[in-house]
Amino acid sequence: MTAATPMDIAAQIRPAMTKLYVTYFRMAEQSDLTGPQLTILTRLAEHGASRISEVARQEGIRMPTASNALHQLEHRGMVERIRDTSDRRGVRVQLTELGRTELKRVGDERTTYLAEMLSSLSPEKLEIAEQIVPVVTELAERYSANQKNA
Repeated sequence: MTAATPMDIAAQIRPAMTKLYVTYFRMAEQSDLTGPQLTILTRLAEHGASRISEVARQEGIRMPTASNALHQLEHRGMVERIRDTSDRRGVRVQLTELGRTELKRVGDERTTYLAEMLSSLSPEKLEIAEQIVPVVTELAERYSANQKNA
């Protein structure tokens, strides 16, 4: 038996990942925050205050798109603008307490939905799922790192 290539694995897993992704997000639509808004909030929570241009670069989106998303989040009280201490002309955005609270609430909610999906697996398949966690985590970290460096 020959080992599967990355292309073979991708061709086998991509359709199922797409279905799972769509199903997961449909189940988790209780929040009115968009996926991009959630990833922006997550990045601000992980990396602290950032310039809008940094947010755009890290998210792999254009400046106007980042500015619009941050404006919407600011309007809802989830982020605030602060003066950049290293460049007094510059502005950074940071999470507010409301932003942190909403990010945690939505994260907990989505973890619960994913746990419900996983609970439908047999104990043997759940064990296999546990074994692939490091692989999925590594891919997510590599992809995220590539976005930052793009």
